[in-house]
Amino acid sequence: MEKDETEPPDSDSSLHRNGFVGMLYGEFTDSLDDRVRYSVSLTESALTIQKISSPPVRSKAVFQLADCVGCRAYQERDGEGIAAYFVAYFYTFRRRWMSAGSARQKVEQIFRVSLAQEPIANLREAQRWARAIRDASTKQIPRRNEHRNHAREVVRKADLSQWDALVIMSGDGLLFEVINGLMEREDWREAIQTPLGILPGGSGNALAASVHHHSQSPPAWGAELLLSCGFLLCKGLVGPLDLVSVQLPSRRLFSFLSLAWGFVADVDIDSEKYRHVGAVRFLMGTLVRLASLRVYHGRLAYLPTTDNHNDNRADTPTDPAPETGSRGAVPDRLLPALGQPVPTTWTVVSEEDFVLVLAMYQSHLSEDLWTAPGAAPDDGLIHLFYVGAGISRPALLRLFLAMEKGAHLDCDCPYLVYQRVRALRLEPLSPQGAITVDGEVVGYGPLQAQIHPGLARLICG
Repeated sequence: MEKDETEPPDSDSSLHRNGFVGMLYGEFTDSLDDRVRYSVSLTESALTIQKISSPPVRSKAVFQLADCVGCRAYQERDGEGIAAYFVAYFYTFRRRWMSAGSARQKVEQIFRVSLAQEPIANLREAQRWARAIRDASTKQIPRRNEHRNHAREVVRKADLSQWDALVIMSGDGLLFEVINGLMEREDWREAIQTPLGILPGGSGNALAASVHHHSQSPPAWGAELLLSCGFLLCKGLVGPLDLVSVQLPSRRLFSFLSLAWGFVADVDIDSEKYRHVGAVRFLMGTLVRLASLRVYHGRLAYLPTTDNHNDNRADTPTDPAPETGSRGAVPDRLLPALGQPVPTTWTVVSEEDFVLVLAMYQSHLSEDLWTAPGAAPDDGLIHLFYVGAGISRPALLRLFLAMEKGAHLDCDCPYLVYQRVRALRLEPLSPQGAITVDGEVVGYGPLQAQIHPGLARLICG
């Protein structure tokens, strides 16, 4: 094992050789034949392995740490020997057998450590190598969101052929960035077909809760929800995911979860200051906003669903909206230009004073809010809820408490309206307010949106 330079040389030359070259250098034997020896060197980006032979062999194997998924150390299985082992796991690109092209294939590199006479010393050396390989491999691919829209920038430029899927471990905001980054690519049609996976790592985790619910599993929160989503990822079943195109005056966004104006948007924004407490932030934000309940003035219109709601070519406006942003991806055939009147096939809501307007396309708004009980990731629908002015604070609180069990539609609240729609337009008239898309604040002003059934793909178990 490696010795500090201030210590005298070790009498065992094999121990002395296991020092630093780059990051680490060592000589180990084959796991099945201890007569075969390898020199192994670890740098910041690769693990290089060369067989030690006489005469010397020039060929060597270089494994990029970007392809490494883990490394572990263990002792001799029978407990009688002194050796320890460390094994590194790689998924490298290799030529397909009897077919063109290459694909990732699992490769294990196992090394036998028997440099000392004491088993514990060999195990510590194996653990040192395993830890160093794990630490170095985690630095190869950007995995943390370093700043706002960082994930959006990464997927916009990334070579997607390197991966079979994109898995996001975060809240819903990071997936919003990823989807919009994919839709801004020149090859968006192929890019958006990359399967998307979600692991709950934020405070809301609405899509993770929706995926879990869609698998017909019992309700779960926290660590149990993470375990369930991990299990569904391992199963690897992929299904269609609806996306909603949201047109703002100056740009276009794609949404997978929700669009909110009024109370829900206020709670989402105001609760940011409580983010450190986790999902409880939404309860705290709800109580604060109930104490100062606001009414918003505006106009709402929508295109109701029909029996053939998956055919988005029907009811096409004569003057469709021009494409803005997202490189002209997928046309919004149901939407007129934002400054033009809505078609006669639309319903214009007579009310103009609202406490909240909420459009959902997943079942859950957060881990514990079952907002759209009938929603599925691929039902081709926008589930539109709005609450008119006049509702009391206790009545609104009862609605949200009932929402934990998906029972709010059974409360017979005269102020709550629920419609299944394919498109909508919202025109805020109040001078102040906030609108969120997938929990992210967007410009305050008129907008319209339409569903695009099955545009993306979701790992949903």
